[in-house]
Amino acid sequence: MTPPVLVPDAGPLITLAYAGRLDLLLRPGWPVHVVDMVRFEVTRNQTSTSDAIASFIDKQRLSVVATEVCRRYQQRLVDAQTGNNPPPRKAGLGELAIQEYMIRLGLEDIPAPAVLLFEDHKIARGGFHLPDNVRRVSTRAFLLFLEEKGWIPSADDIECEAVRNGRRFSRIRFP
Repeated sequence: MTPPVLVPDAGPLITLAYAGRLDLLLRPGWPVHVVDMVRFEVTRNQTSTSDAIASFIDKQRLSVVATEVCRRYQQRLVDAQTGNNPPPRKAGLGELAIQEYMIRLGLEDIPAPAVLLFEDHKIARGGFHLPDNVRRVSTRAFLLFLEEKGWIPSADDIECEAVRNGRRFSRIRFP
């Protein structure tokens, strides 16, 4: 059986970075793909987690998936800087890029299984459509999965560490 591709949204990357545990993304042994727009979102501004996330992606040689959403956003940025267009919108572009990639995976001859790791309530809603080969899993559910497998001693400890370090952790529980 083909292992699923793990695709984290920005929220889980930030939470795990606050906890100092980005390594947990690798624990199941699944390939981790980061969508280009999500990478851009979590590294475009200097934050308490941006360097750790960028370094982790680079050091682990995670696949950064190119999307049309990010390409168009970057082009609009250039156009705005030259005065040809207003600045592009930023809201929701990471989710759109993820959706683009998930649809791409679903259109393969044999759809690749994927796990979308998220914290955003917009992704939990039914309006965020994904192909049947994709499972949505919250950061909390992912940590509980790792705990159940015996790969971490406590999901709560990871959550608490992120909160202690300044993360406002999502209260969403899905699935």
